[in-house]
Formats: sequence, structure tokens, C-alpha cells
Amino acid sequence: MSYNFVFLIVILYICLTMRYITLKTEELEALDLLYKNSTDNMVRKRSQCLLLSHQKRTIIDLSKIFDVSRRTIERWFDGWEHSGMNSLEMVPGRGVKTRLKGYEVEVAEQVELHGRNLKNVLTYFKQQHNIIICKQTLQNFLKGTGLYMETDQAITKDQTEPR
Repeated sequence: MSYNFVFLIVILYICLTMRYITLKTEELEALDLLYKNSTDNMVRKRSQCLLLSHQKRTIIDLSKIFDVSRRTIERWFDGWEHSGMNSLEMVPGRGVKTRLKGYEVEVAEQVELHGRNLKNVLTYFKQQHNIIICKQTLQNFLKGTGLYMETDQAITKDQTEPR
């Protein structure tokens, strides 16, 4: 390898690892408060990361501390520079969307019709709408929409005896 190529790689490495976030006094106080008091683990983690970056910790060090990739730390920094405090929370809408969205009324009707036998509901959606889901997915959908409440409660002796 030539000297210039090695020098270029060293400079590139330094540039990638030497990015810091400079915070104002009020931002420092707000981030410190969030780090100490937030109930959201992600907000605490990102707040601490920004505070450590302000103390001149490198991206490589931060990625090791928080057990994330260097690119993740860079995205946190980009989010902070773009959105400030709003970048600390998770963005809504992440994750897999339910296949039953828009069928809430029909699901409620089928659950009412078949009672607690969810296999019949699954069969109905497979035949009528070509929607194939597992029982657990249907249960999660029902719980998430409030259509289905767990009623598996133990019946005590007092409940079975006449008064």
C-alpha cells in the first residue's frame, strides 16, 4: 500500500469517529433531566449518548457503550441536529401492520357468532377474504382493539353454591 492511501484511510477514520454534538446550557439541563427521569428507556439512552458526545466521546466509544452500530449513533446525531428534542422518542408507525385492519366490525360479528371458538373465525377469514393468520395474531388483534377480553377466571366454591 502506498503512503497516501494509508494516510487517506486514517483521515477518513478520524473524520468518522470525531463527530461531536455541542449542546447549549438549556439543552444540557433538559437532556440531563430526561436521562435521569424519563420512563422511556430509548429516551434515556439517546439522552445519555448526546450528553457523552458533548463530553467529546467518539462515535466508536459510544457505539460500544450502547451496544449499537456506529451508523446508529450517527442517525441519533442526525436526528438531534434535524429535530432536536423530538428525535429522542421512537417514531410511531413502526412494525408490522395487522392484516385485519379495516375488518374490525366483521371480526366483532364473527367473534359474537362463534363465541370463543376462534378457529371458526380464522376459517371464515381464510375462505371469505383469503386472509391467513394464526390464532395468536387474532387474539392480539382482539385484545388491541378491545373486542375481546380474557374471561378465563377460576370459579371459586362460593360462586357455585346457592345462597
